[in-house]
Amino acid sequence: MADLKALSEFLQKGKAKEVKELTQQAVDEGLGPQEILEGGLMAGMDVIGKKFKNNEVFVPEVLIAARAMNAGMEVLKPLLADAGVKARGTVVIGTVKGDLHDIGKNLVAMMMEGKGLTVVDLGTDVPAEKFVEAVNANNAQIVACSALLTTTMKEMEQVVKAFQDAGTRDQVKVMVGGAPVTDSFCSSIGADVYSPDAASAAEAAVELCDA
Repeated sequence: MADLKALSEFLQKGKAKEVKELTQQAVDEGLGPQEILEGGLMAGMDVIGKKFKNNEVFVPEVLIAARAMNAGMEVLKPLLADAGVKARGTVVIGTVKGDLHDIGKNLVAMMMEGKGLTVVDLGTDVPAEKFVEAVNANNAQIVACSALLTTTMKEMEQVVKAFQDAGTRDQVKVMVGGAPVTDSFCSSIGADVYSPDAASAAEAAVELCDA
């Protein structure tokens, strides 16, 4: 009998091969893709997210856990689509124009995927209008902007302004984060949510989509 607890534990240890095999075993034994996703893969990423938040694990552990999650998702994605299971929401994420840092953004994207969200990653050096285009094209509820340089923080204000100019500001929540970013800066530019770390950002995104 497929063991979802073991699946979660293998994922936490970053054992991609075992995660893929156990996911396939669970499918073969007739478990529903949603049950496997939530009870095994997402449960494991939740533990990693909490440990990361508490400094019990670090970036390398998160990266290998996310790789293991992706191995399981290779098996589940077509089944979830066939079953008509919809993602909890869609997030467009990117590092703002002028900034090429992406480790923090990548961690946030992985944590969000681990929570069952669809993530559209625009990469780095993303101009404000590209965020607007991607939100419209993907019918996203959230845009998440990252900046690691004090000099590029002001680009986040341009992103907020771009949605105002497009007349869609009330249809999208703007999340901001990155080393120099603060809660008061978030408020000052008219963004909706500031998150201090990847795990908090993923939790906040789920709350916004469920609201």
